[in-house]
Amino acid sequence: MTKGEYETLAAFRYELRKFLHFSERAAAEQDLAPQQYLALLEIKGFPERERVTVGELAERLQITAHSAVGLVNRLEERALVARESSSEDRRCVYISLTPKGRRVLEKLATVHRTELKKVGPLLVRLLGRVTEAAHPDE
Repeated sequence: MTKGEYETLAAFRYELRKFLHFSERAAAEQDLAPQQYLALLEIKGFPERERVTVGELAERLQITAHSAVGLVNRLEERALVARESSSEDRRCVYISLTPKGRRVLEKLATVHRTELKKVGPLLVRLLGRVTEAAHPDE
C-alpha cells in the first residue's frame, strides 16, 4: 500500500469514528448506553417484522445470547421493550418495542439521519477512494 492509501484509510476510519462518537453522545442524551440504542434500532429494523428473539438480537449486535438477555432485561426495566412468548413454541420469546421505546428510538433515529446527511457524502467519497485503491484494475 502507498502512503496515500494509508492516509485515505485513516481518514475513513477517523470520520467513521467521529460518527460513532456522535451516536454515543446522542444515546447518552436520551440516557441510553450505545448498545441499548442499537438494540432498539435492530428490533424496529429487523427484516419483515418488528420483533426479534434474543438469539436474533444477539446475532444482529454480534454479542453473546447471555449478553443479549442482560441487555433486554435492562431495556425492559426501563419500559422500552416487552417480552412476548410465542404461541407456537413456548421456548421462544419475542422482544418488541413498547410505545415509550418507539418514541425514544424515533428521536434518536431522526438525529442520526440528520447527521448522516451531513457526513454521509464524505464517508462515501472516502470509501470509494479506499475501494478504488484496493481494486485499481476495475
